[in-house]
Amino acid sequence: MTNSLFSLFPGRITAMQRRFSARLTVLIAMLLLVTGCGAGPNAPTRLIKQVTDGVEKNVGDIKLVHILLVAQSDGSAVLVGTMINNGTDAERLSAISVNNIPASITPIAPLLAPNTPVIFAGETANALAIIPNLNVQAGKHVTMQVAFNRSGSETLEVLVRDRAGEFADVGPDLIPAN
Repeated sequence: MTNSLFSLFPGRITAMQRRFSARLTVLIAMLLLVTGCGAGPNAPTRLIKQVTDGVEKNVGDIKLVHILLVAQSDGSAVLVGTMINNGTDAERLSAISVNNIPASITPIAPLLAPNTPVIFAGETANALAIIPNLNVQAGKHVTMQVAFNRSGSETLEVLVRDRAGEFADVGPDLIPAN
C-alpha cells in the first residue's frame, strides 16, 4: 500500500488536476493580456523613448527633444528643449503657440541648419520662446503647436514644470546669445 494521495483517489485527482490546469492557463492568458505582454515587440508602450519630463517627437526632418514649459511667476511660460534638423536643407521655425497663445520667439523665425541644434533655455541656449499670460499651474499638460516652413506642423501635449530644481534658472531674463 502506498501512502500517496494520488493513489488513494486516482479519478478525482485527475479531474481536479485538469480543472486546476485550465484555471491556471486562463489566469496566465489574462495576465499576459492585461499587462500588455501579448502585444509583442511593437506594443505602443514599449516604443516610447521619452526618458525625461519633456516630449520627444519627429516633425518631418526635425527632431524635437525634451520639449516642456517652465511656468514663471508672472503667469508666462518659457520653452525648454532642443530642435535638430536631420535633413539636408535648412528649415525655419515659423510658429509656436500654446493653448492658442502665440509665443514670442527670439530670434524671430530661427533658422534650423542641418545637424545644428536650436536650444531653448539653459547655458548653451541660442533661442528663447516665451508664452505670455499662459497662467497654467505647474504639473499640468498643455497643447502646443509647432510649425516649420517645410516640415509642416505638429501638436504636442507638453508638461508645465515649476521654476525650481533643475529649472530654477530658466526664465525670460536669460537672453540667449545669437
